[in-house]
Amino acid sequence: MNLQKIRSRLLISMLLGIVVFAGLLAYGDFQKVGGDLKDFRWELMPLILLVTCGNYLLRFVKWEYYLRQIGVSGLRRIDSFLIYFSGLGMTVTPGKIGEWLKSYLLKEVHGTSVTKSAPILLAERLTDSLGLLIIAGTGVVVFGNGTWPIVVLIAVGSVVAIGVSRHRPASHALLRFAGRLPLAGRFVPHFEEFYESTYVLMDPRGIALMTVLSVGSWFFEVLAFYLTLIGLGVSAGPDTLFKAAFILPIATLAAAVLLTPGGLGVAETGITSLSQELLDMGKGAATAGTLIVRIATLWFGVLLGLAMFAILTHRLGKQGKTLEPGAEGGGLAGDPRPAG
Repeated sequence: MNLQKIRSRLLISMLLGIVVFAGLLAYGDFQKVGGDLKDFRWELMPLILLVTCGNYLLRFVKWEYYLRQIGVSGLRRIDSFLIYFSGLGMTVTPGKIGEWLKSYLLKEVHGTSVTKSAPILLAERLTDSLGLLIIAGTGVVVFGNGTWPIVVLIAVGSVVAIGVSRHRPASHALLRFAGRLPLAGRFVPHFEEFYESTYVLMDPRGIALMTVLSVGSWFFEVLAFYLTLIGLGVSAGPDTLFKAAFILPIATLAAAVLLTPGGLGVAETGITSLSQELLDMGKGAATAGTLIVRIATLWFGVLLGLAMFAILTHRLGKQGKTLEPGAEGGGLAGDPRPAG
């Protein structure tokens, strides 16, 4: 894993975030958005961030569960915590590819191979998508709103992914085919290890349990959006909460399908347009709400993750290790050879 390349992509994504925010402000009218931000009940912001942390903590529970499922033992809880939260700093990289940093860090800290732990990220994405589908499901039926293709695509893709990963004959046939290819043959042992972890993590019982946990974790983000709406003067009550539980998950799923860095552009557009349509908000208020909730649920996590990564890097430095590829004590996450 080239950390310098990840840093460069992270910087590009942050610049893209600035462009997206500038575009939103232009759409909502700078003056109107400024007025709505000024009138926002900022005393609610600590509560919004606290609720968002509830999402992160439940997702950490998932990470711990998956580590146990693939047989990782002896990893100190503090190291696991720092590894997981470091991944949050990379959620704005294209396709969240920077989150593979977690597997790299796990290898450096604990020695678990990347091919063994990498399927955890796939299981996380799958159960997150299923959790979002469950939260938004009722809203899809009530509001429709042209969102059926997104729901169907993710639902079918999830079923296919689980089915293929749990069908050993088909998977082993693919591995044998890969073994006959000139370039891929030498990587077959790593493919096999990757598949064995995937098979364990795609156990239907585990998928069901972690999907339930995902519903809980994502509902914290829905609550953060709900509180944001209240802060902007939208009437509190079940109706607003119900609509928030449709708007945020659908916008997030749309962003996941298109694989934009951190959902940038897609999520903001979805939240703003659906807020105007379903909550009868003006451009300025809808834009202000989108800016606030994205700062609370995306950029707050990025900053928190970068802080945890700095702490972990410092801890490893004290142990004489470095995370830079090619340096003594470090290794490449994507390289099948051991670090050292």
